[in-house]
Amino acid sequence: MHFPDEIIGLAQTIVTDFTARSWMVVTAESCTGGLIAGALTEIPGSSAVVDRGFVTYTNTAKMEMLGVQGGTLTQFGAVSKETALQMVHGALFRSRADFAIAVTGIAGPGGGSAEKPVGLVHLAAKARSGGLIHREMRYGDIGRDNVRLATLQTALEMLVALAQ
Repeated sequence: MHFPDEIIGLAQTIVTDFTARSWMVVTAESCTGGLIAGALTEIPGSSAVVDRGFVTYTNTAKMEMLGVQGGTLTQFGAVSKETALQMVHGALFRSRADFAIAVTGIAGPGGGSAEKPVGLVHLAAKARSGGLIHREMRYGDIGRDNVRLATLQTALEMLVALAQ
């Protein structure tokens, strides 16, 4: 897989910094379908850093693998702050990782609505030590690949920021 240089640079920073601190990361991905874990594992030595990755594309997978509550999905939907927060919490506590990143969104080209348009993505990063970041991104209808790559870049930036 060929990732843009900026994404590889962020992944390299994470692998280098996390290796130096003996930290591990877990991913919980919906709209990116494993791209975050994929970008991290492009970096030699990433096995010291990447604990595991959850690709939870369906609501059932989010519930079974990450412990997202059915009521949360019913009330707020899969693409929501509340779901992203439950995903990141579930990933962190179903792993041995020190940091978790979770993403859920609408990459398109279909699936959007006036309330939740194509390009809407909720991301959450959590440290076992207690730090938490949530971002709601509205990338716009820039094409499926571009939404997924933009989400990947934001997710890696969030991990770098949380590890500061």
